[in-house]
Amino acid sequence: MSVVEQSITSRMRRRKLINSAFVALCVATASVSVLILIVLLTSIVTTGLKHLDLAFLTSFPSRNPEEAGLKAAIWGSIGICAVCAVVSLPLGVGTAVFLEEFKPKSRWERAIHRFVDLNIRNLAGVPSIVYGIIALTAFVQMFGVFGNLNEPAWTFGATYYDEYSLSDGEVGYLRADSRDAPAAELAAGSVVEMLTYEGASIEVGVVGDFDAFFDAEEAGTVPPVVVAGEDSYRGERRAWYYLQLPFGRGVLAGGLTLMLVILPVVIISASEALRAVPNSLREGALAAGATRWQMVWKMTLPCAVPGIMTGSILAMSRAIGEAAPILVIAGGLVFVAFTPGHLMDEFTAMPLQIYNWASRPQEEFHNVAASGIIVLLAVLFVFNAVAVIIRQLFQKPLQ
Repeated sequence: MSVVEQSITSRMRRRKLINSAFVALCVATASVSVLILIVLLTSIVTTGLKHLDLAFLTSFPSRNPEEAGLKAAIWGSIGICAVCAVVSLPLGVGTAVFLEEFKPKSRWERAIHRFVDLNIRNLAGVPSIVYGIIALTAFVQMFGVFGNLNEPAWTFGATYYDEYSLSDGEVGYLRADSRDAPAAELAAGSVVEMLTYEGASIEVGVVGDFDAFFDAEEAGTVPPVVVAGEDSYRGERRAWYYLQLPFGRGVLAGGLTLMLVILPVVIISASEALRAVPNSLREGALAAGATRWQMVWKMTLPCAVPGIMTGSILAMSRAIGEAAPILVIAGGLVFVAFTPGHLMDEFTAMPLQIYNWASRPQEEFHNVAASGIIVLLAVLFVFNAVAVIIRQLFQKPLQ
């Protein structure tokens, strides 16, 4: 064997050795990762199954770990994810269509187009807590332009009233024209005409169940009566369509915060799906006499739907598991024992509730947190499974 052949043979052996070592390293890394995942999942499942039952899903948080549930967090997550999907998906897909299908022709417009596209891709790598800080200023407080959170500059869907403690121990109500209307001045023992709810038995300054009174009053079944008024208290009842400026720490602000987090991901995934559509389809549609918008609506978008929907669903699965930006706008309020009644209402989410339980020193709450993690993992698994199924269903007809 010549010297050249020996050199070639040695190089081939060295390359095969390096290749085998690299494959072994990849297999070992993947095996260790899978092993760690299996250990974590096994630990969570064995710990959390003890508390996981129907009552856990239908109960509110409690100071007693045996009675603690995930109901408020589930409905809060549903609310903010619904707002996030309604805002981010049309906006993200529309932006991707504009960037990919309506590219400018002039030099300066192309430069601006490249600048915008580059910054959108950079935004996808920004830590989510940064979006939480931005949302705290832009959505929760609205830069202080519309007043503070306790005294919003504009409200819609709220009913204001004065609540009185009566001499006979009952409670009377008198509607106010607006939030800024002065409370009715009633001296102790004076006689006025006022709407009352006879079944109420609450003290001054304590918010009770006013639904029965207001429903009866609106239906005309509670007539005005003459009562004696003593102390007064200004109250407020908000309808399901209640809105205010600024938004405050409510469901709408939480959904818009998650929208900021996943919007770059939605835009990028939709753009890549549109780029995967062959140009021959576009050229054929335009050659047949279709306008550019007709080409996009009838040809490009239907072909890109599998990739767009897959990317959007995976982005939503990321949104439902985000905790940092929601924690920033919630202001540390993670223990909420009620479901949101409107878009401005305070809320909690599953990651926040799990964080609250895991941060407590009692071992029992750690078990409850493991049960919450199982529920959250199940939701994420369903989201990913739906993405795979939708992709397969839409790809078959196109192929």
